[in-house]
Amino acid sequence: MFVESLIKKKGMTKYKVAIATGIPHATLSDICSGKTNLLKCSADTLYKLSKILCVSMEDMIVGEQRQRSYEYGLPVYLQHDLDEYKKGMDNKSAVLDCLWAELYGSINIAEIDDGAITPEHADYLRKKFLWR
Repeated sequence: MFVESLIKKKGMTKYKVAIATGIPHATLSDICSGKTNLLKCSADTLYKLSKILCVSMEDMIVGEQRQRSYEYGLPVYLQHDLDEYKKGMDNKSAVLDCLWAELYGSINIAEIDDGAITPEHADYLRKKFLWR
């Protein structure tokens, strides 16, 4: 989730972050996958992560919550296509290009035709899932 994207931007791995901060790798993996919400982490864990990732604790929590809200509670068709694309990525689907196109179209429809998501929201989804 958000912490994992910060780790990637810094050019680090979860393993290196775990070693440098003293946070158990399993805990860090749970945070990165979204299994553990940052709001449930100790202040010490948040402080260590924010320090090594060069962001404030507040920005890290706000970013995590924004990311969670941007990927859930979408219009039904967009949520479906996003979930299918994620599954296709995980399973290395042979039809990933088709899933990509479906997601791209759904994002555009939700933003332009339906006005169901904001341009900022659409950009977030495109950057995270389509423009890798």
